[in-house]
Amino acid sequence: MSEDVLALRSIGVIRTPFADRASAPRQPPASDGAPGRIELLAGQGFEDALDDLAEWDHLWVLFWFHLNEGWRPKVLPPRSDRRRGVFATRSPHRPNPIGLSVVRLERVVGLTLHVAGVDMVDGTPVLDLKPYVPYCDCVPQATDGWLASAENAEARADPDPGFEVVFEAAALEQLSFLGSRGAELRGRVERTLAIGPRPHAYRRIRDEGNGVLRLAVADWRFRFRVEGRAIAVFEVSTGYRPKELLGPDGGAPELHRRFVERFGLSAPSAGGPGHMGSKPR
Repeated sequence: MSEDVLALRSIGVIRTPFADRASAPRQPPASDGAPGRIELLAGQGFEDALDDLAEWDHLWVLFWFHLNEGWRPKVLPPRSDRRRGVFATRSPHRPNPIGLSVVRLERVVGLTLHVAGVDMVDGTPVLDLKPYVPYCDCVPQATDGWLASAENAEARADPDPGFEVVFEAAALEQLSFLGSRGAELRGRVERTLAIGPRPHAYRRIRDEGNGVLRLAVADWRFRFRVEGRAIAVFEVSTGYRPKELLGPDGGAPELHRRFVERFGLSAPSAGGPGHMGSKPR
């Protein structure tokens, strides 16, 4: 049987607070009501298509995981200790990268839908909108699948209780330095780590040993320790190598150079544990 080719086109985009995949919550309930806007395309007749939509308070949003390339038959979900078949997960790495989320509809203004509880990356293409109908969309007796297994007992609730993220004095000073120069990163770090500190390539968390873990956000690195449900971020560092920062022909941005002049290089940035070679680590 020949492969069918289906044509899809977006009806608009969704604007959210989440700049990248690592900072986006894994499900709408974990977003803590994060606001968003669905901006539909003009000139398509969507004004009429939106008639009566405001009578519903929740919507299904079908969207396209536009940042993914290819797909994986087996994936490692954030709440699993082993790889699972992609069709048994909500992973974005799918043969057809279609996403499905429920959001709360706040109001409709022209071709813009103001919503809450978003879990998409900013700029995600929207494919379709459908009303959430409780009597047929909610199945109270549905099971939890592999999430109900013994090793996932702590993960049955969705979202998880979450972790408390605190910043030690040194990290706060470094974040203040970056924030005053246009690099506001604290919120992204808090949202990412509150989900959990487990090392995971997709979420860019690595175990550096001796109880220290490292989170990568853009070109910056955040080192932290975990005790119970508390996460203490104690250091911010650049992701660039010393020769890119200190050499006359280095390729590091000016903000990274100024940061190192002010705070110096951390041991990993100087080639210690976690060193990964060229380009931001």
